[in-house]
Amino acid sequence: MIRTALLLLLITLSEATIGVFVKLTDGRIPIQTLNFYALAFAAAFLMVTMPPATGTRLRFPKGNMKDTAIIGLLIALQISVFNFAMTVAPIANVVIFWSIAPFFTFIFSWLFLGEKARRNYILIFALAIIGIVLAKPLEGGHMLGNLVALADGAVYAAMVTYMRYEGKTETGNDIAWSMLAGAVILSPFLVLFGPGDITGFIYYEPLAMDLPIMLWALCLGVVSTGFAYFGISIVLKTLNANTYALVDIIVSPVVATTLGYLIFSEVPAQGMIYGGALLLVSGFWLTREMSLGTGKRFVHPCQCA
Repeated sequence: MIRTALLLLLITLSEATIGVFVKLTDGRIPIQTLNFYALAFAAAFLMVTMPPATGTRLRFPKGNMKDTAIIGLLIALQISVFNFAMTVAPIANVVIFWSIAPFFTFIFSWLFLGEKARRNYILIFALAIIGIVLAKPLEGGHMLGNLVALADGAVYAAMVTYMRYEGKTETGNDIAWSMLAGAVILSPFLVLFGPGDITGFIYYEPLAMDLPIMLWALCLGVVSTGFAYFGISIVLKTLNANTYALVDIIVSPVVATTLGYLIFSEVPAQGMIYGGALLLVSGFWLTREMSLGTGKRFVHPCQCA
């Protein structure tokens, strides 16, 4: 149990580093190309680590190419939108407005999977709307990033809904192939936007040293994405997926916001704090209700980048 709790903590920390690694590249790698690097590194990491972690050999999904490609496309789209938002808004804004995802998940599940609504969903949705109003996404100079983060919640929800429809989970080795498919889909950006300053270094005064820019691209793929999925594949052997989703939906945004403050001195506005708190609580509540209502395992592929 202690091992599971420790690994859950490490997973949460790894997910929370997405914005940190994106911002540490200082724009020296085009975000479109950075997204490709992230998925390529993540796919390579998962292909090495997932088979021993799950006890299943890595087999090419030749009988499931369509689903693998579609999930890869959705992962590539979700990561691209999320990381772009990180380049134009503070970390806190992005993770808080992205947390609207459970509401889109319910809407899509209701429309396409026949998910049943409960009476208390009205109260939950009302709390979320109040949270958005308090957070003021159209004010404060970060409107574009805020709106992109809200849109990414919908993209993420589409991915989750499709994975639920197909019965996919975070523990299967197919996710490694989907990551690779996502990298292939994003690979044209290497030509369109260039590889970026892949041999460059940035001097970091707090560390009093130069570090390679590609280090952060590697960390974005391996730490923020690859390790997160690898850790989830182990944690879900002993921890209910619904429990993991409930913990992650609250803890990860809080940790990401804290890192934004500690590393980049990003201080959320007062409205963002109050509105974000309502959004996170209502998202937690809705996720719990959906888990109890269906009695099914809640697919939660995490907002990894």
